[in-house]
Amino acid sequence: MNAARPVALSETIAPSLSIRRPLWLAKWLQYEYWPFYVFFAPMVFYYLWLAIRARSLTFFTAVNPAIPLGGLFGESKSAILDNVPADFLPKTLFISPISTTRQVLAEMAEHALSLPVVCKPDVGERGAGVRVIRSEAALTEWLLEHGNEPFLVQEFVAGPLEFGVFYYRLPNGSASGVTSVVKKEFLTVWGDGRSTVCHLLQQNERARMAWPELKPVLATLGEQIPNPGESVLVQPIGNHCRGTKFLNANYLRSPELDHIFDQIAQSIPGFDYGRFDIRVPSVADLLAGRHIRVLEINGITSEPGHVYDPAYSLHRAYTDIAWHLRLLYEISRQRRQMGIPTAPLRAVWNCLRMRFWR
Repeated sequence: MNAARPVALSETIAPSLSIRRPLWLAKWLQYEYWPFYVFFAPMVFYYLWLAIRARSLTFFTAVNPAIPLGGLFGESKSAILDNVPADFLPKTLFISPISTTRQVLAEMAEHALSLPVVCKPDVGERGAGVRVIRSEAALTEWLLEHGNEPFLVQEFVAGPLEFGVFYYRLPNGSASGVTSVVKKEFLTVWGDGRSTVCHLLQQNERARMAWPELKPVLATLGEQIPNPGESVLVQPIGNHCRGTKFLNANYLRSPELDHIFDQIAQSIPGFDYGRFDIRVPSVADLLAGRHIRVLEINGITSEPGHVYDPAYSLHRAYTDIAWHLRLLYEISRQRRQMGIPTAPLRAVWNCLRMRFWR
């Protein structure tokens, strides 16, 4: 288990004394838990205004021309990562569907990749199907659930810090840079010497929100009783739906960070706008451009993750999202001036239909 930290007595006994509020109430009081269609509903009016100015409901599809529909939904993770310089990538294998455990392990051995690894569908978002695989049995189980589609096997980067870094580049080259940095705080519990991990999680509101996603982890960790003050990393995947807390880290934005991500993004043809999900050993390494590992790159449906900080106000969140929508519009305008067409409305509709109603 992880190293202990000094813990106040009140903190160690708090789980057994706290009064839990109903989850439905917590969900509606904290907008970070709202369904995306509820959270983004007020932004529809601003989007329509931008669409009127652009004279196209699908103006956003001219952005990121190297990615289908700009990265709306359904883009291949591997196709995007293939353009990232090797120095910034963990070892990543593209695996054909219907592969057996033996075949996957053989390909891993051929590329000097060993357990633990991260398996994830090649197409997907919001952490769906992403899992840390630590044994052959776990790999077999994952393949039974997700192996009928192409997927990635990625080196597990155990660095303690994960960030989402939102980056843009105007096509005319007049401006570029980092617009948002979110630090991801993995779901962790602190022991009291009496309670099991399962019990500690039951007292954690964020864990209760993510309970269905925690069941595979609870099967191995649930009955452990950590020592007083001992931390247990419950979920090493940095997705909000897995209990990860998003923290505003915009204080890390700087010209130096802009330059680092200029270097990474310039290697990706036709990339204008999106979020890099990265792991790095320390903040010093991030700001120096050292040991950065790009786990995924997301396109036009990326969000500036800092707005989901529990301490952030709803008004500020909407202001920041509107600013990014305006930036999306401006990039689209420049791309269209360069001759990049927008996608037909039917293509966008088919993409949305496949994503939400298949």
